[in-house]
Amino acid sequence: MKATVYVTIKENVLDPQGNAVQSSLHTMGFGEVAKVRIGKYMELQLDTNDRAQAEERVKAMCEKLLANTVIEDYRFELEG
Repeated sequence: MKATVYVTIKENVLDPQGNAVQSSLHTMGFGEVAKVRIGKYMELQLDTNDRAQAEERVKAMCEKLLANTVIEDYRFELEG
């Protein structure tokens, strides 16, 4: 089973990297970009066919390591 995990900075947390990318895009002539938020994308291959167990385990991975839940939000999708 494949888990796809998306981690993003919470809306109320400043994103200096996103601001720098936005500024660079404006400098390059892409003035229509109103906001940039930077995040992380991960693919995990899980050795299980039990969807409920996979959801529980991926949630635990996100809470313990993959996302800093104080300043980041996460979501994931399971395939297979």
